[in-house]
Amino acid sequence: MSNARLLIVDDEKVALRNLEHVMKKEGYDVTATQSGVNALAHLEKQEFDIVLTDLRMEKVDGMQILQKCRASHPDTEVILITGYATLESAVEAMKHGAYYYIAKPYRLDEVRKVVAEALEKIRLRRENSALREQVESFQGKVRILTQNADMQRLLDMARQIAPTDCNVLITGESGTGKELFARYLHHQSKRDGQAFIAINCGAFNEELLANELFGHLKGAFTGASSDKKGLIAAADGGTLFLDEITEMSPAMQVKLLRAIQEREVLPLGATSPQKVDVRFVAATNRDIIDMAKSGGFRQDLFFRLNVVNLTIPPLSKRRDDVPLLAYHFLRKCAARMNKDVTEIAPEAMELLKAYDFPGNVRELENIIERGVAISTAKLIETAHLPEDLRELAIRTFRKKEGRLPSLEEQERDYIKWVLQESGGNQTLAAQILGIDRVSLWRKLKRYQME
Repeated sequence: MSNARLLIVDDEKVALRNLEHVMKKEGYDVTATQSGVNALAHLEKQEFDIVLTDLRMEKVDGMQILQKCRASHPDTEVILITGYATLESAVEAMKHGAYYYIAKPYRLDEVRKVVAEALEKIRLRRENSALREQVESFQGKVRILTQNADMQRLLDMARQIAPTDCNVLITGESGTGKELFARYLHHQSKRDGQAFIAINCGAFNEELLANELFGHLKGAFTGASSDKKGLIAAADGGTLFLDEITEMSPAMQVKLLRAIQEREVLPLGATSPQKVDVRFVAATNRDIIDMAKSGGFRQDLFFRLNVVNLTIPPLSKRRDDVPLLAYHFLRKCAARMNKDVTEIAPEAMELLKAYDFPGNVRELENIIERGVAISTAKLIETAHLPEDLRELAIRTFRKKEGRLPSLEEQERDYIKWVLQESGGNQTLAAQILGIDRVSLWRKLKRYQME
């Protein structure tokens, strides 16, 4: 904020000119006056980012200027300067909303530093406000919250293919938002308004999954007391999302392939197939291409599903999305818990932006939910984040292959050693490391040591 607008008020001419000269050298747009009355007039005409004002002045003093700013310009930060500093006046100033209280004689470097910190606070507040507005604009809509260039290109492709009705395969790590992408495709297509049905293929055994997808007729087996419509038929005219498609058994893959090819389903107990018009969107967090090559997944089904492939990058590859998503989850969690938590401290946000998120967007949501739950103020601070986000890794500096190893390499090697020494007992290893089981799981996931 080098172009920030500053109002400097001091009835001592020399002090005023010194401050004006220094602040202009910093590149700020400076207005200077020796009169508190003139200062109020300036505040009536325009808004300033920072007001630097002497406390004791005739007619209109610094406290009156502070009160005017709080009433008319609540986003303006006020820094009070006085040659008559007392504890009582400092407390009074801070109680009325002053950003800082500087006693004369002061060093110009001190004033520079305080002004820069106040402007950083303003910048972060405006950034947070912009993020909240952006988040609010998405409420009630199926949208992918992102400001990442790679994600934007992925969304462009999704919008292009949405109206074509082709099948889509979505790949990416767990927690990246594959189902949300599937819903986005559905709502961007001509099928919007029709059914969107999702099923996790890994949550059922083969028999139950067949029943869920294809349904059955009354009397088809013992206990079948009524007809059951399968999910493929229920999604007729809409979209069926098959999550974790690689967990489907080979026999089920054959049945699904026929349904996709023939666009019909045969419920258990039926003698004639039923025509269906369904768009299939499948997803997996595994290397389905390698599985298809090695025989772990049917190649013909893979080709039927993989007409278009959308690979969602992990959150660690799009760190610029962390603030936007964090504020989205903050608003959602605060509303659900009926808590007035509206901000994330800059230090906490920096930790979040530096974290690798092995659990991706889902893990970020859990962290923010935890922060909202334990926060007792309007702010999520670093103390409200999980312990492993707040602590540095183990510090050992032995050379590795002739070079100094990175901090991540040291932490990974140390965790591996502790697990070996504890016989693979993760509970014991977590106790030795001084972290909980969840924190250890995050680290194992991050270093691909599961």
